[in-house]
Amino acid sequence: MAKFELRLPKMGESVAEATITTWLKDVGDTIEMDDPILEIATDKVDSEVPSEVDGVLVERLFNVDDVVQVGQVLAIIEVEGDNKSSTDLSNEVSIKTEDDTIEAVKYVEQSVISAKEAFAPVNSSGDRFYSPLVKNIAKTEGISQQELDGISGTGKDGRVTKNDILVFIKNRGNVQQHLEAKADTPIAQPKTIEKPIIEKPAIISSGEDEIIEMTRMGKLIAHHMVESVQTSAHVQSFIEADVTNIWNWRKKVKDAFMKREGENLTFTPIFMEAIAKALRDFPMMNISLQGDTIVKKKNINLGMAAALPDGNLIVPVIKNADQLNLVGMTKQVNDLANRARTGKLKPDDTQGGTYTVTNVGTFGSIMGTPIINQPQVGILALGAIRKVPAVIETPDGDFIGIRYKMFLSHSYDHRVVNGALGGMFVKAVTDYLEAWDINREI
Repeated sequence: MAKFELRLPKMGESVAEATITTWLKDVGDTIEMDDPILEIATDKVDSEVPSEVDGVLVERLFNVDDVVQVGQVLAIIEVEGDNKSSTDLSNEVSIKTEDDTIEAVKYVEQSVISAKEAFAPVNSSGDRFYSPLVKNIAKTEGISQQELDGISGTGKDGRVTKNDILVFIKNRGNVQQHLEAKADTPIAQPKTIEKPIIEKPAIISSGEDEIIEMTRMGKLIAHHMVESVQTSAHVQSFIEADVTNIWNWRKKVKDAFMKREGENLTFTPIFMEAIAKALRDFPMMNISLQGDTIVKKKNINLGMAAALPDGNLIVPVIKNADQLNLVGMTKQVNDLANRARTGKLKPDDTQGGTYTVTNVGTFGSIMGTPIINQPQVGILALGAIRKVPAVIETPDGDFIGIRYKMFLSHSYDHRVVNGALGGMFVKAVTDYLEAWDINREI
């Protein structure tokens, strides 16, 4: 019998690691090709890792809650045919573990001098990029820029991962002991890295209260929301749009659209088309801020807040949205929304967004003040469409009529987007919506 190495697959350009949340198969289980072996989680998406072969699971190399890098061996499956022997595989794992430990001590040594310096906020600099999560951990733990720059990253292109910085934090308090023991004591070779113990505050409640543990996704969302409010200077602009032409046009063509394209034509792709055009007109809304540096994005990638089965929200991304026609936009919107509802989004589906849209009107709200999706600088909330009385101006005079209207609520980062730009952008979106051609061909 031969051994097959099940590795953590590549999950997207910017996804370098994942956390194991559940093992779906036990050692000794018979496995068929495409059977899910385990569940993993990135910063935003949960996914299954399927088997690539038929066989028997003989070894699991990581435990639940372990952080695994893309390409690392997750499990060993016994199959028919030739492959690496279990001895060879064991040696590879041992060498990798030793290399990881040496790297950990290396950056502990590099931090001896910098650990004595005063703490300053950390930023990405040069070719060295730090994710918001890594920067937040550094800020919370008082890690200086020089210390962070001295950490040897194990992620893609040498990027510092969450696991790297947690190892650094664990070892930083015992730097001197590591250095003194280095000459006489063999370096320990743990297979896995222990996570720091975080004490939870006592829960205060009456005997009648229900205690509900936050889900992993809920904790991530809470962290991102607090981080965004602490990072960006939020300010809002509001505008009311007359979408009567859009309402009447969609009502007229939606059945023919469904028959021809096999897709349900909702209002969302229509709004997305207008927003993508406005971002093309105002490229300084399509930016991110890294420290004191503005990154002007080449591509317009629209994030679209969508509901998950557990009630939480996730933001899948429509890539190059300005290059899609209405049919293409509709297919993208429907596909991402359906896969979000069924829990089938891939990690790469939520990466690379440059501007976000959320539809608060789905829940009956006429407007909202959404929180910016970092590191972007703007987010637009779409309110409910309402039938309201309105003044209609004509060459023959003004009169009162029934119109379909909605509020657009634009939250933007006042550090880099002033009121003029923020207001002109949302006005441009409104102009595109109100100029909709009632006779447009589908």
